[in-house]
Amino acid sequence: MKRKAGPQKAQHKWKRKLFTLILVGICFGTLVLLMHTQYSRIMTLASLRNSQQNQRPKIAFLFIARNRIPLDILWDVFFQGGESRFSIYVHSRPGFLFNKATTRSVFFLDRQVNDSIQVDWGEASMIEAERILLRHALEDPLNQRFAFVSDSFADTKEGRYNPKMHPVIPVHNWRKGSQWVVLTRKHAEVVVKDDRVFPMFQLHCKTKSLPEFWRNRPIPADTSKQHNCIPDEHYVQTLLAQQGLEGELTRRSLTHTSWDLSSSRNRERRGWHPLTYKFSDATPMLIKSIKEIDNVYYETEYRREWCSSKGKPSQCFLFARKFTRPAALRLLNTTALELNRSND
Repeated sequence: MKRKAGPQKAQHKWKRKLFTLILVGICFGTLVLLMHTQYSRIMTLASLRNSQQNQRPKIAFLFIARNRIPLDILWDVFFQGGESRFSIYVHSRPGFLFNKATTRSVFFLDRQVNDSIQVDWGEASMIEAERILLRHALEDPLNQRFAFVSDSFADTKEGRYNPKMHPVIPVHNWRKGSQWVVLTRKHAEVVVKDDRVFPMFQLHCKTKSLPEFWRNRPIPADTSKQHNCIPDEHYVQTLLAQQGLEGELTRRSLTHTSWDLSSSRNRERRGWHPLTYKFSDATPMLIKSIKEIDNVYYETEYRREWCSSKGKPSQCFLFARKFTRPAALRLLNTTALELNRSND
């Protein structure tokens, strides 16, 4: 019996060695695989960084629309020739698609975000739509500017601040501007990550109903009492003030808007919204007068700011609103005629 035990013991020892070798081989193979995977990731990231360094930073244009883009033909001309320098994101009502039947511009085809919400003017849903657009635009690391296009200035005279926002939003941080802001990537990330200021706007920044135009009824002596807050005119500016970032802001608008409605004799052109330029308004003289504006007066702060770029005097505005479609077509035709004359 003892003689038989020898071969059995040797056989068991051989099996253990084989098992050990197999186990070591598996571990070594796993280690090699992990190292190769990690190496591939490092090389991919390095390649991506090199690719990004060789590519130009872009401007993300962020549109909020009910359905169609009203002046898509005008934007089409604006975007031509600069495809590598911008990105386009559109927030429209849920379910609306930009295709050949709903837009005349190829730049808007399939550019709507897939998680849009129902937006009501004057409600916090407007700024939630802005945050949705920013989240999508930040996914592209080349996007470095995010254009809604506007200004930021103090607003302590109007009665839109709700004391219930205190202490999260103290009154000295309350700011007013416009929805049309331009943000750096750093500031866009602040907006997207915000989980303190936005909930306060949802709870306490509401608006009461106000007709778009006061037709066939007297205009209230103090229309500001009809509103207690317009979220999209306060949120971004107030948030950045809360974060102590006002020193990084250029406190003026890049979009020209005519708010001087009181002098208009046409009742339909007076109201809460800015003046809309019609066909008869859209002349070369109008565009020339807007281009020549080199300073802005802020009534709520009793201050005038002279526009500059890189320390030198400059025009104030890159964009202007609001234009009807006939007005936009007239401007395009006028521009085309001027180009043809200059080429003759």
